[in-house]
Amino acid sequence: MALSELKSALPDYAKDIKLNLGRVLAADGMDGLSKEAVAGVALASAYATKNAAVITAITEEVTASDALVEAAKAAATIMAMNNIYYRFTHLVSDNQYAKMPANLRMNVIGNPGIDKVDFELMSLAVSAINGCGMCMDAHVAEVIKGGVKPAGVQTAIRIGAVLSAAAQALAIESV
Repeated sequence: MALSELKSALPDYAKDIKLNLGRVLAADGMDGLSKEAVAGVALASAYATKNAAVITAITEEVTASDALVEAAKAAATIMAMNNIYYRFTHLVSDNQYAKMPANLRMNVIGNPGIDKVDFELMSLAVSAINGCGMCMDAHVAEVIKGGVKPAGVQTAIRIGAVLSAAAQALAIESV
């Protein structure tokens, strides 16, 4: 499914999402994010939605190296684990859990096979989709330290938000 087909598949009540889809994906160079960073964030966000149509449309729309695709898959997967674990430690009333070692392997974060800041942007967008505030704070700190401006952070979140909304509309329509 191409991006144009994805837009066509969205119902009238998701008109804003249709309009935003093309806009957020054309963000390369905008807000200081490279075309590769935008592609990586879009791919990782698409994988995080778990929606086959969104994943296919974004995979066909963006130009990405094998390394970028693998990193996007890794970001979506590692954040699926981390976002649940760290959201739990943050939200549970008993703070002893936050003090305990996670004992979860997360080596890909330290060696993602692509630019570390781009991987952190992907992880940030996925963490936003998954709703982990603790993880979002950690990734924002890393990307800002890596030179990304607040507008670039916002762009990454907008990409994740729009792709998540597209997946939501498609899920509603599939019932």
